[in-house]
Amino acid sequence: MDAILEVSGLAKKFVLHQPRPTVLDVLENVNFEISPGECLVLSGPSGAGKSTLLRLLYGNYLASSGSIRVRHGQGWLELVGAEPRRVLAARRHTLGYVSQFLRVIPRVTALDIVMEPALLRGYAKKAAQAKAEALLSRLDIPEKLWSLAPGAFSGGEQQRVNIARSFMVFWPVLLLDEPTASLDDKNRQIVLELIEEAKAAGSAIVGIFHDAHALDAVASRLLHMKNEGDSPHAP
Repeated sequence: MDAILEVSGLAKKFVLHQPRPTVLDVLENVNFEISPGECLVLSGPSGAGKSTLLRLLYGNYLASSGSIRVRHGQGWLELVGAEPRRVLAARRHTLGYVSQFLRVIPRVTALDIVMEPALLRGYAKKAAQAKAEALLSRLDIPEKLWSLAPGAFSGGEQQRVNIARSFMVFWPVLLLDEPTASLDDKNRQIVLELIEEAKAAGSAIVGIFHDAHALDAVASRLLHMKNEGDSPHAP
């Protein structure tokens, strides 16, 4: 199947200015492509740049060099150097992202947080609410919490709200940063099922999983992220 995401020659440098200017080559010459229905898992030691790569793919970081091309709408979008409005459009329709932490907004309920991606896509509120409630129930979030802002929820509850939000709609490309962290065995298995359902629907997934069981369950291929100066690639 044709690729939906192509990365070539991608590099990221960070410049630290204290106590003296230092350049850190976090990523250098990263190359891979991924097709719908695949799950590419980023592996390698801590500090190898796995989360940095996900943030580059989502546009949170600006690449130092290289290319990130994603099929968006009727054609290809080059994310490196793209105008902010085009990156935001890709995030609304093409690029989904599950970070390790929920961005908590004061006074916004868990149910509204989960519903938002569907409402932005034009879903009727009744349909969006029904799907959000089904996901929250599936992820074992008690109904009494749905109408509350999740700022006071436990870390695991916040992560499950975050996951429910991210699986509300179909994402052609879905980026997962430790989605099973902070979860018990039951909810970890539910998240793995959601990932498999997304793959079956045609999502291309790039993820980080430090849980060996989760990695084995969902990975189609591995991209081994090495230390500074090496050149990661996926076969």
